[in-house]
Amino acid sequence: MRFDEGYSGKVFIMSRPEHEKAEAIIYGMPMDWTVSFRPGSRFGPNRIREASIGLEEYSPYMDRHLEEVHYYDAGDIPLPFGNPSRSLSMIYDFTKKIFEQGKFPLGLGGEHLVTWPVLQAAYEKYSDMAIIHIDAHADLREEYEGEVLSHSTPIRKACNLIGPENVYSFGIRSGMREEFQYAKESGMYMAKYDVIEPLKQILPTLQGRNVYVTIDIDVLDPAYAPGTGTAEAGGISSKELLQAIKAIADADVNVIGADVVEVAPVYDPTEKTPIAASKFVREILLGWVKE
Repeated sequence: MRFDEGYSGKVFIMSRPEHEKAEAIIYGMPMDWTVSFRPGSRFGPNRIREASIGLEEYSPYMDRHLEEVHYYDAGDIPLPFGNPSRSLSMIYDFTKKIFEQGKFPLGLGGEHLVTWPVLQAAYEKYSDMAIIHIDAHADLREEYEGEVLSHSTPIRKACNLIGPENVYSFGIRSGMREEFQYAKESGMYMAKYDVIEPLKQILPTLQGRNVYVTIDIDVLDPAYAPGTGTAEAGGISSKELLQAIKAIADADVNVIGADVVEVAPVYDPTEKTPIAASKFVREILLGWVKE
């Protein structure tokens, strides 16, 4: 399960050397073939790994140490440059194996379209699943300038797959009028602007459910995460996103997998964006991966 060809050798801090005993598999999806503004998120996975070296292995939020979770960093999937269809197929094939093995897939992006094949693979095993989507953008378009494979479409695709009533979006502050109208009329849940308070209200209704969580780093205000392809003013703080991760960990839901996407490090010479993302990944490992 290692992608040796073209892989730089960087791994997330305290990754175990074998995947057989791993409870979670970290993997990179270095794709930005369909972005509508600034490319560069294909470099996100490795920068998140590099930033993880500066983390403490202990989390005061979760009161757990990374040595308590067995996880394996499989490296980046060697996606064919400029070929979104083939790239999505490769992501699907890889994550399908992870779900079949009963392990927790934790993806590093990459543009947000990479979430779509993971959701397809998850749905094949968990037909009763729900999705928690934390993002600045609605991602509810059916196409972008005639292209149905676009990073502005994964949540609309998810609604079509599992039913809009099973999709819960938080932090949304950007999109077409038609996207907000669809959210209002379709039966999906959308919380505008904020994350933690509406999330706390929704989590009790997801009790006992299998839930996949996708986090777009641009839910953060650009003050906290300027290194992203489509930054959007008016976002939440890193603190609020950490609170959201903790709230999900404390809730009676079964998180079946997750991803953190849209980190584009070239736009952030301060490195605050990959530093924040690496901390979110640590908290996900410690809070959502169950033994």
